[in-house]
Amino acid sequence: MSTLRRARYQFKAHPLTLDAVIAAAVLLCMISSAFAAPDGDHGVDWGARPPNALSLLLMVLAAAALVLRRRSALAVLAATGTFALIECVTGDPRAPVAMTTVIALYTVASTTDRATTWRVGLLTMTVLTAAAMLAGPLPWYAQENVALVAWTGIGATAGDAVRSHRAFVQAIRERAERAERTREEEARRRVAEERLRIARELHDVVAHHIALVNVQAGVVAHVMDRRPDQAKEALAHVREASRSALDELRATVGLLRQSDDPAAPTEPASGLGRLDELAGTFRNAGLPVQVARAYQDTELPAAVDLAAYRIVQEALTNAQKHAGTGAKAEVSVVRVGPNIEVTVLDDGAGATGATGTGGGHGLLGMRERVTALGGTLTTGPRYGGGFRVHAILPVQTRARAERKPV
Repeated sequence: MSTLRRARYQFKAHPLTLDAVIAAAVLLCMISSAFAAPDGDHGVDWGARPPNALSLLLMVLAAAALVLRRRSALAVLAATGTFALIECVTGDPRAPVAMTTVIALYTVASTTDRATTWRVGLLTMTVLTAAAMLAGPLPWYAQENVALVAWTGIGATAGDAVRSHRAFVQAIRERAERAERTREEEARRRVAEERLRIARELHDVVAHHIALVNVQAGVVAHVMDRRPDQAKEALAHVREASRSALDELRATVGLLRQSDDPAAPTEPASGLGRLDELAGTFRNAGLPVQVARAYQDTELPAAVDLAAYRIVQEALTNAQKHAGTGAKAEVSVVRVGPNIEVTVLDDGAGATGATGTGGGHGLLGMRERVTALGGTLTTGPRYGGGFRVHAILPVQTRARAERKPV
């Protein structure tokens, strides 16, 4: 079995060698059949007689032409057809040379389209059969003439079947390769989306809490000597902010754990349910925050709830960093029709320049969150000073809408 497989690989690597072997085998078959001739009155006794010189020459030339059948199938078919036509008219016996024409016709049918196969096959069949019937030494109704029709038809049909099978296999292979590429592209896209989502979470968590720690540390440095009690209170806020940052970072990094890692801590998920707690941290940092809500009977999807919370968190963090001293902030979360509208306003004098032209990723992260949910985000300076962040989030996300039955 290994020897056959090795020979098969060799022939595939050197197709010209295979064609030479086939041509030699066909020549051997033609010469063998040329020596056998009917010699009895009842057609059952066979004797041996050598073919004439012209027949032998035509058989050698036709077999030699088959060596080049893969390189120029139509030219080889024309050459072998010509040799077979001469044999049909002049030779005796005349059938063997037509074997090369059948093989050449098979090659044309297996390497070209069906229309070409029909045209070339009918032309070859018609010319050879007509020449044998009209100019051959045997009667027009002889079985050798009918055999020409049958063998040329078999050659064309077999070649067309092989071509169709190859095209079918190639289509399956291309479909499988295309599906594999699609799976790889989908996997890369999901990885990129997950990376961006984790990056947004880390930015929102770190930026918010580090901003609070920075403010409280400034308070400690300012009142350490004169009012140690206030400094102690500010340090307590620093400790609380850093602990919250660690907890949220631990929960976020838990998303990266493997399936066999220990379970991440079951912290309450960030959402509008913790809005008062969020506002309290900013009040402790010196930014007065007013909260107004009008969505009590609305059950928000987890993605919308988290996005609304992160938008408020990032907007208040920007106000804390850029609005300046004495600024105030207002937060409103209202159900308007099928949407939840989140608005964060501040009246700080420094908001227009600092927040609007900053090089951070806060506003970009907010916009990505809102766009992913199919909502809209509007940010910009307020008339008369301050900054405004306004987000419209659909209560029914696109993922749910796609799953809803029609």
